[in-house]
Amino acid sequence: MMMQAVLGNPNHPEYGVATIPFPIPHDQYAHCMELLEALEIGDAVKADCKVEEVDSFYTVLKRTEMLTVNVEELNYLAKRLDSFDTGEAAQFQAMAHKLELFELKDPINLTFCCQQATVITVFSDLAAIGRDHYMNLHGGSASVDELNKLDGEETARRLIENGGGTITPYGVVYDNGMRLEQIYDGRFFPCYYYEPNAITVAVTSKAEPEDTEHITWMFLPMVQEEIDRTPLRGGIADPADVRLRLEDSHLPNEVNVLLDMEYETLSDLNELAEATDGLSKADMEKLGAVVTLAEPKSAAQIKNLAESLDLFGFAPSASTPEEYGKYMIQKSGRFDYDENLDAFYDYEKYGMECMNAEGGMFTDRGYVAYKGYYSMEEVMNGSQSSRMEMGGMM
Repeated sequence: MMMQAVLGNPNHPEYGVATIPFPIPHDQYAHCMELLEALEIGDAVKADCKVEEVDSFYTVLKRTEMLTVNVEELNYLAKRLDSFDTGEAAQFQAMAHKLELFELKDPINLTFCCQQATVITVFSDLAAIGRDHYMNLHGGSASVDELNKLDGEETARRLIENGGGTITPYGVVYDNGMRLEQIYDGRFFPCYYYEPNAITVAVTSKAEPEDTEHITWMFLPMVQEEIDRTPLRGGIADPADVRLRLEDSHLPNEVNVLLDMEYETLSDLNELAEATDGLSKADMEKLGAVVTLAEPKSAAQIKNLAESLDLFGFAPSASTPEEYGKYMIQKSGRFDYDENLDAFYDYEKYGMECMNAEGGMFTDRGYVAYKGYYSMEEVMNGSQSSRMEMGGMM
């Protein structure tokens, strides 16, 4: 938790308040929205939450108290600030104080450019101040050779002697000509990866051109309440008006190329993301091979395959019957392999026998075969799960 805010209804203070943690944890999102809804606030787009109190390391945010804000903007700002290191935190707070920013749109935009400023909190180490200032002027990075040639103390002295610094509670800040650009327009949040996710989808309205910059970003998996609320910021209330584009994915490429975003739904994509979110690297490799074998036609079918990986045999990197036979005998755990008898194993023959019995195939990732009781078609359509549940009830 980066901060905690006490929010109330500006028009009905008698309704009471709700204390919300920011960034809102995924598993608490629905509950937090219920708390706000009970107060008749928490709209996805409107600024309808009065900030009664803020508790945060970022004390500059205290100036939002008694203002009316939008909860999603506050959540996005918290995500941005949660990723800052100590230096960036000082830059943000000092510049927010200097510029006297209040409306949440402006602090959000400041998070994208405050790194250009120089903040001096301790004047005793001029060399360090000079190095930091030089890096701030050069996009936050510099080569070792540049820093070795730099006279940090002289750079710091020139900065201080030239004036232009503003004293703030967070140090003396020099803006270095920084401009507060409108990266965030007040409606569409810039794409920002706060934490790892399985699938990133760009959501736009079909009423807009395909190359529109009015993009609502969705980082799947998300809880259903977020799935429902997020498109509203893009002015999309009707699911039929949604246009989807796959922007990024941690799934195997075999999965990505099969996803036809013209026909997929956010719900199906989200379920796929949930099913694959906890898969290990080895399981992701296996999923790529399984998809090649099964040839699913939709995210829903891929999700069912991801949930049924244990029904498939997989020999990573095996590309010949001999390699498959060697994997089965040496690494599958089905045999007590004795390396002293290695010369007597006919790996190719055993591999061929297995392949003939299984009907598997070689893929770019290795050999894969289906070993389940029901047909692969039933597995992909989820019908085997229904039959198993019915069988368990009888």
